[in-house]
Amino acid sequence: MVRIKRAKYLCDFVVEFTFSDGSTREIDLERYLWGPVFELVRQPDYFRRFKVDRLSGTIVWPNGADIDPDVLYLNLTPAAWETSAR
Repeated sequence: MVRIKRAKYLCDFVVEFTFSDGSTREIDLERYLWGPVFELVRQPDYFRRFKVDRLSGTIVWPNGADIDPDVLYLNLTPAAWETSAR
């Protein structure tokens, strides 16, 4: 399982991730920030308050919001898109 080792804010909703396999990529997280849990996260000042939780291996915010590291690593469709298509 590949996990996030480091995350660095770049601009807007773009974060540079370093994964446990050594790969690095810049990902625009805006498309993942949907639903009530991400309401605060969509505010630019709050967005920048993320950190990497070493236990879960992913990016998290103070309100408990997070994004599955597999979704980020594999560039999967955001869950909000899947549930809204039903």
